[in-house]
Amino acid sequence: MGQKTHPYGFRLGYNKPWKSRWYADKDYADLLHEDVKLRKELKEKLKSAGISSIDIERAANKLVVRIYTARPGIIIGRKGAEIDKLKQEVEKRT
Repeated sequence: MGQKTHPYGFRLGYNKPWKSRWYADKDYADLLHEDVKLRKELKEKLKSAGISSIDIERAANKLVVRIYTARPGIIIGRKGAEIDKLKQEVEKRT
């Protein structure tokens, strides 16, 4: 019987990028837990937006969160009001 390979893990790095793109020496565990909590909270808060994936990039003191969604209007809101609230909440957390 052949060994089964997970399709996502098999393609990771070749034609699918990592979900988190950053490097840390001593803070690795803390930043990883922070990423997991952030993803979980965003998915719970934005259930109705149809989120497919959340990518997180870190560089020095900069955090970039990319949310791939089927319904961006729910996340952005009228005149960008909802996205501004979301940015403030993420800034408080990190």
